[in-house]
Amino acid sequence: MTGPLKVGMLAPYSGVYLYYNHHLMAGILLGIYKGKPKHNEIQFIPVYTKMGDPASTLEAVNRLIFFEQADVISGFISYKSLPEIIPAIERHNRLGLFFDMGEHIPWFNYLSPRVFFASQQIWQTQYALGYWAAKEYGQGGMMVMTVYEAGYNLDSTFLNGVIDAGGGPLAVHVIPHDRANPQRMELDVFFEEIKKNQPPFVHAIFAGAIGNEFLQAWKASGYHKKIPLLVVENMAYDDVLEDVGNLDLELVSASTWSRADESPRNVEFIKKFEHTGGQMANIFGLLGYEVGLALREVMPLLHKRDLNKVAEILHTESVVGPRGERNFYPASGFSLPVIDIITIKTSTNKIFKTITSQGKGLKFDAEQFRDIHEGSISGWLNPYLCV
Repeated sequence: MTGPLKVGMLAPYSGVYLYYNHHLMAGILLGIYKGKPKHNEIQFIPVYTKMGDPASTLEAVNRLIFFEQADVISGFISYKSLPEIIPAIERHNRLGLFFDMGEHIPWFNYLSPRVFFASQQIWQTQYALGYWAAKEYGQGGMMVMTVYEAGYNLDSTFLNGVIDAGGGPLAVHVIPHDRANPQRMELDVFFEEIKKNQPPFVHAIFAGAIGNEFLQAWKASGYHKKIPLLVVENMAYDDVLEDVGNLDLELVSASTWSRADESPRNVEFIKKFEHTGGQMANIFGLLGYEVGLALREVMPLLHKRDLNKVAEILHTESVVGPRGERNFYPASGFSLPVIDIITIKTSTNKIFKTITSQGKGLKFDAEQFRDIHEGSISGWLNPYLCV
């Protein structure tokens, strides 16, 4: 061993990601070490990537390689930056291990043998929720989102789920963007459309605090409990719904992980994370923990800097963690997640979630997603899902 293993952590200038990057690193350490982490074996080196555009991401990667001498390049990344940074990782014999929330479908034109991925795969739950909605509610329906969320693949994957289940086209309402007041929530036209057409369900796609603002407006509209409201997975996280629990909401969503899951591996993760950090377990800590479980098996090789052997093992290795089997190399075929369709009821004291069905997922390279990927023209206003 020649000093601590250096892990460079890419982080965009987004408050939520700067905050949760610490949870990610904590989860990695908890996954690697069965007991207390060993002192000075791993050094995390955060480097910020501005808004995550390719040029800024490449600049950060080059700094980690040449200045910080990082062995592993990790952290949050947009798939659209990968073509810029893969040559640097390969040329300088580094290992790439990246995280994302799954706001974009991971359709790769080139898969590097040195680069691995840990994703929340929200696009999977979106597809499953759309498929279930068409079977449950039939034809029609409406999606609502801001211009920001419209730049992701979340609406398209939901729509593909609806279509594959035999459902018809969906009405789509994109909330007008006010440049002078980007956070403005203008919903009058949206509610007028609902009054005219009475859709069998509404699917809301929002990220961050604006999602809870929508839920407040939905509750006040009079359509609550009259028209089923389906929400994207990140709107249904426990720590998000806590802020609107007093609204006594009834929602439907899809999920690949629940803090309430009583399986032994999930209980172990939650106890370790919450005892160590003193905060509620969340999806960022979970993503890090899953990667830590994989790295635990190759730590001796990492300390020897035998990154070629590490990459060879990670090509086929899978781990069984809090939410089942996980693997990290797309060419080997990502493990399909277990997707639960859940009904949610909130109250001031508790959030109640009930599994009502099992969702239908697809492999990441399913042919029907090619058009979605190739048709994405999103710019860099929304490279990350800011949950």
